[in-house]
Amino acid sequence: MREPDGYLALILHAHLPFVRHPEYNDPMEEYWLYEAITETYIPLLNVFNKLIEDGVDFRITMSLTPPLISMLRDPLLQDRYVRHINKMIELVEKEVIRTRFEPHFNRTAIMYREKFYNARYVFSEKYNKDLVNGFKQIQEAGKLEIITCGATHGFLPLAYHKNSVNAQIKVAVDHYIENLGRRPRGIWLPECGYNPGDDEILKTYNLRYFITDTHGIIYGTPRPKYGIFAPVFCKSRVAAFGRDMESSKQVWSAKEGYPGDYNYREFYRDVGYDLDYDYIRPYIHESGIRMNTGIKYFKITGKVGLGDKQPYDPRAALDKAAEHAGNFMFNREKQVEHLHRIMKRQPIIVAPYDAELYGHWWYEGPAFLDFLIRKIYYDQQTVKLITPFEYLEKYPKNQVLTPCYSSWGYKGYAEHWLSGENDWIYKHLHKTYEMMKELTEIFIKKPLSQIEERALKQAAREILLAQSSDWAFIMKTQTMVDYAVKRTKVHIHRFYRLYDMLKSGNFDDGYLSEMEWKDNIFPNIDWTAFNF
Repeated sequence: MREPDGYLALILHAHLPFVRHPEYNDPMEEYWLYEAITETYIPLLNVFNKLIEDGVDFRITMSLTPPLISMLRDPLLQDRYVRHINKMIELVEKEVIRTRFEPHFNRTAIMYREKFYNARYVFSEKYNKDLVNGFKQIQEAGKLEIITCGATHGFLPLAYHKNSVNAQIKVAVDHYIENLGRRPRGIWLPECGYNPGDDEILKTYNLRYFITDTHGIIYGTPRPKYGIFAPVFCKSRVAAFGRDMESSKQVWSAKEGYPGDYNYREFYRDVGYDLDYDYIRPYIHESGIRMNTGIKYFKITGKVGLGDKQPYDPRAALDKAAEHAGNFMFNREKQVEHLHRIMKRQPIIVAPYDAELYGHWWYEGPAFLDFLIRKIYYDQQTVKLITPFEYLEKYPKNQVLTPCYSSWGYKGYAEHWLSGENDWIYKHLHKTYEMMKELTEIFIKKPLSQIEERALKQAAREILLAQSSDWAFIMKTQTMVDYAVKRTKVHIHRFYRLYDMLKSGNFDDGYLSEMEWKDNIFPNIDWTAFNF
């Protein structure tokens, strides 16, 4: 087999904010995790395992963020997911019976029945409720490179204090080692948010590379010789890989991208809203609020109202996914051939996406990936899959430049995380960073009592949870605003309470124990990470 003309790095960013409410029986926000497990994480594991079983060589890079790993490994959430999938199986069994005289719906109901039973088997039996171990096994097989992210997905360019950036990175790296048994080689900066100089902190923890958006490289100083088709080194010698807009637009774009094809499943028609209330009542939220169940019978159809959607045909959708995979591969072949002639070296096409696009938003996404990987392996020799780390091993010498301040958010900078809807949070966040640094400077010099150490660890957890970029993003997009505001205020308030305890020496063990029970992320957190 000849050397390829270039490489494709598929990068999936798997993240959800830390949502865990043991104080409630059926928190609505925990359904974000249940949906992602059923629709994205298990389908991706199935694809990767089948490729390995069939002898297909491939490389995928995937970030598993610390909040996601923590939730996937939490016994309470694991048990609640089993409860959820059992309820969905009960519903889909009823749906198979209800639609038995409507073949255009019944075939889809049967598809969901197979999917839900498979999800329960994979989750409960194959991986004993530990999906993280499933991804770890694929990494150990050499097919998957798992990279880390900020500890709670804090938007680092707005962190203001380097001690908070250091805490996000150090806690994340420690958590990765604890859960995956080795050091991470790369990092997905939350929201691809890069601020010049942050790479020095990445270097401290031996992180070799990060992903940035296109303009982060293109507008770097000096200008990049190869554009975004080769990595660049920051002065710290940490590499930056820039997003390719052409491959991104083919998948992301609502107008031009594959997921908008009229044959694909319509996300916004769900039996949780469509069916008779008394029938669906046992399968929606316990409060009686209608919500998505994941059972959707209609296709996108066209630019028509939701009431005019046509029945979904799973076979036609799969055929279209195969066609789109072939088109995507053809475009990458031509792109790589062109770049190889110009660059006189093998280019790398960096294609990063939210993992949840594949399966949750774009139902056929995992099938698209499966078709694409197989086509790349069997049908051509021009382009080959690679991880960023492997590319650096192959090309250890690269141009040195300073990427510019950037993100992959709306308009490319910080507009989504600093706006009229959310700007009020930053004066509080910045104050907590200063207060936490003060605490570390005081307590790092003295022997600690057990309760002092517990309080310092919990204070560090609360700051990190408040810093999550998800809350500011939700406030900006005006979706579940009340919840995002509440989470931000609650974590800041808890930090202030813990700060007062530590400064006064008057500890409320009952309050501290309750916080440790509710916000149990990072049980082995190093609170001195804020002393930077």
